[in-house]
Amino acid sequence: MAKIVPFKAITYNSQKLKDISLLVCPPYDIISAPRQLYFHNLSPYNLIRLELGLDVPGEDKYKRAGDYFRDWLKEEILVQEERPAIYFYSQLYTLKGENKTRLGFIALLKLDEPKSSVFGHEHTHLEPKEDRLRLIRQVKANLSPIFVIFSDKKRIIQQNLKTYVQNKTPFIDIVDDEKTRHKLWRVDEPVLLEKIRIKMQGENIFIADGHHRYEVSRAYRDEMKAKAAEFTGEEGFNYILAYFTNIDSAGLTVLPIHRLVKLDEKPDTPNLIPMIRDYFYVEEIKEKIKFLFLLQKAGRAEHVLGMYTGNKFFLLRLKNVKMLDKMLSDKPPAYRSLDVAILNILVLKNILKLDLEDKSRITFSSNTEDLLGEVDNDNTCIAFLLNSTKIEQIVSLASNGEKMPPKSTYFYPKVLSGLVINKHD
Repeated sequence: MAKIVPFKAITYNSQKLKDISLLVCPPYDIISAPRQLYFHNLSPYNLIRLELGLDVPGEDKYKRAGDYFRDWLKEEILVQEERPAIYFYSQLYTLKGENKTRLGFIALLKLDEPKSSVFGHEHTHLEPKEDRLRLIRQVKANLSPIFVIFSDKKRIIQQNLKTYVQNKTPFIDIVDDEKTRHKLWRVDEPVLLEKIRIKMQGENIFIADGHHRYEVSRAYRDEMKAKAAEFTGEEGFNYILAYFTNIDSAGLTVLPIHRLVKLDEKPDTPNLIPMIRDYFYVEEIKEKIKFLFLLQKAGRAEHVLGMYTGNKFFLLRLKNVKMLDKMLSDKPPAYRSLDVAILNILVLKNILKLDLEDKSRITFSSNTEDLLGEVDNDNTCIAFLLNSTKIEQIVSLASNGEKMPPKSTYFYPKVLSGLVINKHD
């Protein structure tokens, strides 16, 4: 049973800081080093200084983040609202020339409720969990929401947005550097809050983004529980800040995450292609636009990968799905049907003999043009392009307790960090 509650959000003080767009940033785990510096330079109060501070020799960046957070509260750069609320959130964005709107709301989600119905689909790693745990110990707050999806058959989001929110002026209305427009409304009417709470009780919740932060919040909760003289289960650290949106919405976009493979020397394409033909039908495509179009089109009906190396584009169409039954016999059918699993096992592991955990060899990007540019600049690289993982695959695997390969999904657009903060009072 999912339990959600309203909360007294901490927000930037619009009386002191007029342009909120200079103060927010994307989630920490998608920010590159150049982007980290970019947000750092936007404002001395940009949330990046808490969420992903710069490494400075001789300084503890986690303690520094905690000091900043407490100072900003004292100086009323950040202010806490007086009444608990749920925050309805609209994101208007453009993808491939099409305007889309994703609707959702931000509230607190109870950690590990009895008969909990919160499902994850990604494996987590120790290093980022240690990083986030050190941060939460210092700030004692959720600086950004995790991103969760649920099947909104009761139309909780749409009906309430239309009835209570749509005709009101949002208290935040900004456009980010990717041209996505973010609007946030505060909803604090007790009758509405109770209505939403009751409707959400029976919903299955699937984590889209934020697996590491969810696990870290559980670990932090256990630490605080062990220290507490009394424990009620309703202390602030028993909840995590979460953004909820509808699985079935046309505004929910999942982008693929492609792979860039770096070898010791220039790929021997004449020898590589015959090895790939053991598993795939290989077709060379002359033009990039046609290649990208055919990759997406073929992905609707079959398993197909894209490959770019030596200024040549190739479509790799899987010959026989039954070979995966043998090679991935310990995995359920839904896992074997993932294009990313096919790429990992058949190409990266079996043909190229790569260690899938080797970050020096395999890097990831959702930006197709950037990836192709990397290959053009370094002739020892191969780009492998994927189609998007389907929502049905994510839900099927997560519901059965299965995890997907790392970097299988990229939910777009991201929920901004710094719109609302949840302090563990």
